[in-house]
Amino acid sequence: MRRVTLFVNGSARNGKVVAVYGTLSDLLSVASNKLGIKATSVYNGKGGLIDDIALIRDDDVLFVCEGEPFIDPQTDGRAQEELTGSHTDWLTLNVGGRYFTTTRSTLVNKEPDSMLAHMFKDKDAWGNKQDPRGAFLIDRSPEYFEPILNYLRHGQLIVNDGINLLGSTALFLGVLEEARFFGIDSLIEHLEIAIKNSQPAEDHSPISRKEFVRFLLATPTKSELRCQGLNFSGADLSRLDLRYINFKMANLSRCNLAHANLCCANLERADLSGSVLDCANLQGVKMLCSNAEGASLKGCNFEDPSGLKANLEGKFLPGVDMEGSQMTGINLRVATLKNAKLKNCNLRGATLAGTDLENCDLSGCDLQEANLRGSNVKGAIFEEMLTPLHMSQSVR
Repeated sequence: MRRVTLFVNGSARNGKVVAVYGTLSDLLSVASNKLGIKATSVYNGKGGLIDDIALIRDDDVLFVCEGEPFIDPQTDGRAQEELTGSHTDWLTLNVGGRYFTTTRSTLVNKEPDSMLAHMFKDKDAWGNKQDPRGAFLIDRSPEYFEPILNYLRHGQLIVNDGINLLGSTALFLGVLEEARFFGIDSLIEHLEIAIKNSQPAEDHSPISRKEFVRFLLATPTKSELRCQGLNFSGADLSRLDLRYINFKMANLSRCNLAHANLCCANLERADLSGSVLDCANLQGVKMLCSNAEGASLKGCNFEDPSGLKANLEGKFLPGVDMEGSQMTGINLRVATLKNAKLKNCNLRGATLAGTDLENCDLSGCDLQEANLRGSNVKGAIFEEMLTPLHMSQSVR
């Protein structure tokens, strides 16, 4: 029985000693199993193709390939290192099935504290696994590894075809995660700064009527439209059906909301300064702590036939014009209405406890059963009142 030593083509490492029997096809089958490749041909040490098993002698050294031409291990740099044991600076990495050839100094010198530097600083210090061709195995993405290797080579963030890395956000973020994995600290810092600088500027421009109408048309009538915190500054929203919409903390300053239907809308802490809400339907509206300084609310309707009362508690309304508005049962507790125009308003049963009514014009108002306890009525005008104002309504 003859025995031979088999190597992968071009390599003189990790050889396998096998017995020779049967036909050449039997030998190729054994070589495939032993070396983990799909063997198709066998060469002797001088590059001669063996096509008959009878040509093989005992103790021959043979090189098995997968169809590629013969590679002499004596002239291959990697094989020469394997044969002589020299600590050459050149090495090959198999990253996720893709091969990269580089120098040990590239992996070590620029980032001496990185994982790659520790892996290849001292030969075999980490016991790095190698494939049958002698390449060091690294189970990571080759797409993200290539920019890292290029950075270690020349300090630039460049990907394939010379495209700047900042042009691809997905690749950009993937390389950042790889840099964190390998501990490339200087690259991590560059990437994080670049990501921050590449983010688009925040758009704070106000929403126009056209844009908002498009949102309204696309929203089912039974669905709540959430507009919390949005910017509608200066928009024309007049005569629109805005029922039940959440405008909490939205910027509605200088908006035109005349004749709009804001029934049961949430305007808590919204900015309505300088806006026009003349003849708007405000039945059951929530305006807790909103700011309507200088707004116009002439002829507004706050009365809900179902008994749901509008809540304007703590609302900032200095100088507001609410002349002729229907506000039966409205809650204006501790609101600021200094210098407001409330002429001919219906405030029957309204809660005005603790409200600042200094210099307000309440001429012709209906204040029957209104609660004015603790309110500031200094300089307020109560001419032509529809019903007499009792002391019990204005004292604590």
